[in-house]
Amino acid sequence: MFARTAKPEPVMEVALAFVDAVNRQDLMELGKLMSKNHMFVDSLGVLVEGRDKMLAGWADYLQTVPDFMVSIEETYTSGPVVVMLGVARGNQWQTPAAWRATVLNGQVTEWRVYGDSAALRKLMGQNALP
Repeated sequence: MFARTAKPEPVMEVALAFVDAVNRQDLMELGKLMSKNHMFVDSLGVLVEGRDKMLAGWADYLQTVPDFMVSIEETYTSGPVVVMLGVARGNQWQTPAAWRATVLNGQVTEWRVYGDSAALRKLMGQNALP
C-alpha cells in the first residue's frame, strides 16, 4: 500500500528532508533544498516563484504559525514526483492535506499543497501560504 521502503528513493529522501526542514523551521536547510527557480503553489492556486521569495514566504508563515507541523502518513513516487498524504496542523487547527514535490538534481523545483486551509485563513483573517 505504501510506496515507502526501508531505504527511500533519492527523490523521496529530498522530499522528506524538505518536510523535516519545515517541521524544524530550518530556513537555511529549506533554502538548500529549493532550486533557484523553485515554485510553490498553495491550495487556492496562489503561485510563488523563486527561492528567495519563497524563503521570505516561509519565514512569514512560520512566524505567524510558530507551531506548524506536517505529519506524513503515506508516500508515493513516480519519476521525479513525490506525493505525500498526511495532516497539517498548528495554532489549534489541523486538516488532512497532500503535498506534491517535484525533485530534480537533489532539489525541490516545485512544492504544491492540497488541503482545506479555511480554518487557518479564518484564524489569520487572510489567505495563507504553505
